[in-house]
Amino acid sequence: MQDKLRKKFVNKGINFVDVNTVYLSSDTEIGKNVVIEPFVVIGKKVKIGDNVTIKSFSHLEDTIVKDKVEIGPYARLRPGSIIEKCSKIGNFVEIKKSKVGAGSKINHLSYIGDTQIGKKVNIGAGTITCNYDGKNKLKTSIKDFAFIGSNTSLIAPVEIGKNSYIGAGSSISKNVKDNNLSLTRADQKSFKKK
Repeated sequence: MQDKLRKKFVNKGINFVDVNTVYLSSDTEIGKNVVIEPFVVIGKKVKIGDNVTIKSFSHLEDTIVKDKVEIGPYARLRPGSIIEKCSKIGNFVEIKKSKVGAGSKINHLSYIGDTQIGKKVNIGAGTITCNYDGKNKLKTSIKDFAFIGSNTSLIAPVEIGKNSYIGAGSSISKNVKDNNLSLTRADQKSFKKK
């Protein structure tokens, strides 16, 4: 079955760096000018647009990837993910049941769950959406052009306004208005060693 699927996509012009290491599903849809690096797993219900690059060790299932998107390496796109055109999902990023807007970047080491991200948003390294309170899955909304600093926890339900900045190392549990800078940070203290 895998040999048949691989041959089908090779004949359609998909550029597999090492076709024998890529796993596909019978319902996989792939557009034109797509590059798929080694050790990629494409599960059920995945649609990939044109001019997409999927880097090594990435895993996709029940996901829509629009045109001109770059994914991975080591990315995991779980069910219900929609990645809009010209976005970047980098290494060690996990997306679940979320929409990533056009031109947005989540470059590394982040978890995004039950989240609506607008266009041209930057998500810093180590950012997580805290979407589960033990009983319910709660939603996060990040509006267009927001900048989320590294190592930020967004505690859902929460909304980050358009053009807003979140300072690195923050835990955000209250809505942030448009064009605002928000941060939570304790004072740094230093003590002389004895």
